[in-house]
Amino acid sequence: MPFVLPDPEGLAPEVYPLAWLVGRWHGPGVVGYPGIDETAFTQDVVFDHDGGPYLSYTSTIRLVVAPDDAAALDEDAADDDGPVWASESGYWRVPPERPDDLTDDQHPVELLLADPSGHVALYVGTVGKGRIDLVSDLIARTASGADVSAGKRLYGLVQGELMWAHDIAAFGQPMQSYASARLARVEPTTTPGDEG
Repeated sequence: MPFVLPDPEGLAPEVYPLAWLVGRWHGPGVVGYPGIDETAFTQDVVFDHDGGPYLSYTSTIRLVVAPDDAAALDEDAADDDGPVWASESGYWRVPPERPDDLTDDQHPVELLLADPSGHVALYVGTVGKGRIDLVSDLIARTASGADVSAGKRLYGLVQGELMWAHDIAAFGQPMQSYASARLARVEPTTTPGDEG
């Protein structure tokens, strides 16, 4: 499926390296970690902008309620009304300072996130050639928040789909795979509340 960049009207030049993310995405994924059984999910993601030098971001992950795992991994069979496993929101930014070690086709990127389970996080990394690599710079949690000490995220545009993977170090475990998904662009792109 060919990928078309969204209309850049109103998009701040500072976030042009992230323009390919703008829009609504939906698709299947899987979560699993020591102490968490591997489970299929569906995810809805929105990258949007209001003309400021950042992209806004929201994500909701719902567990798949299906009779067997084989059917659960089929997006068409997925129950999009399953219980919410996780949600997060935040902002993506491309800082003006360019580190010397980046190639001409790479840009620095920052991701600021908050989730209702009691975490705020700052990720830093690079974006270029349809790929984003991020590592946690800071993860803070409330007294009741889960013990997550570090994370890595990888996003990539592969044949018009948004693929991502999230590794974490948590609960005394070393950094390892936590979740991943394959998301397709949802057309037409609308902002929540604009559906009519």
